[in-house]
Amino acid sequence: MVNKRYILRRLLLMLVSLFTVITILFFLFRSVPGGPMAAITSPRMNEAARQAVIEQYGLNEPLWKQYGLYIWNVLHLDFGQSFYYGESVQSLIADRFLNTMSLMITAFIISYTVGTYLGAQLGWLRGSSKERVGMVIVLLIRSTPVFWTGMIVLYLFSFQLDLFPLGGMRGMQASYSTNAEKFLSGDFLYHLVLPVFTLCTFYVGLPLLLMRNNLLEVLSEDYIDTARAKGLTDRRILLRHAARNAILPVVTAFAIAIGFAVGGQVLIETVYSWPGLGREMVKASLRSDYPVAQGAFTLLSVIVITMNFVADLTYSWLDPRVRLEGN
Repeated sequence: MVNKRYILRRLLLMLVSLFTVITILFFLFRSVPGGPMAAITSPRMNEAARQAVIEQYGLNEPLWKQYGLYIWNVLHLDFGQSFYYGESVQSLIADRFLNTMSLMITAFIISYTVGTYLGAQLGWLRGSSKERVGMVIVLLIRSTPVFWTGMIVLYLFSFQLDLFPLGGMRGMQASYSTNAEKFLSGDFLYHLVLPVFTLCTFYVGLPLLLMRNNLLEVLSEDYIDTARAKGLTDRRILLRHAARNAILPVVTAFAIAIGFAVGGQVLIETVYSWPGLGREMVKASLRSDYPVAQGAFTLLSVIVITMNFVADLTYSWLDPRVRLEGN
């Protein structure tokens, strides 16, 4: 069984890590030239108007008091209002978050499923011509910049063949009353194809290489020779014995990748004009829209830290030899 003390200790470390990140974000955005006041005030303002804006956002208070209020608001999931949009950060991030996750989760599920399967096949066929050709193709695709692949795909299938839209996540005339209606519509899926295809060509390489390399180590274990001696079929040996033990690093990579997916793939979101969280984080930083930037980075930190914890627990479920005893 998984040691409960270990879980509690990990949860405590997660909270400490998250508190540290939130604290760093608070002081980081106030250490840049001008701080938040540079974003919400203008040199053309008279002193009375400037002072009124500063008081409205509580920037006239001592730094320790601002910090205490910031922590209190974060605990209540209140990240304030965007300086640029004038709307609550929570609603803005929630909308961009759903847009990003619809793209990234789809790409990750496809790429890790395909990559794990192909990696197992290439590892099993080690030394064959199929394995050598497959490795060359994978390494070539993996080393290609994802934005360059995106522009080539966009040029071929949108500009030349006119099979898919040039960008965005819905047509000009499309309107939806609910998120479920938006993300399940044919128009959305039509816009999703090219970004997902581009991301899959890049992300499929990591699980494939991890699975192949680990399978090569597993195939040299004694229990594989024992399974062959029992007369088990190659397929049964690969799926029931070798692949299950070789998949552990892939699970870790997938869990961590899901965490970083919250930040989106900024380059892809830019190439395909996808209104995701990663693109919005960059815009918020350039606009000095600190509430949006802080909220987005906080959400990213929560997901990354949580998924690392999930990866540890998943290890013990996949491999009985791995037990989290806290030693």
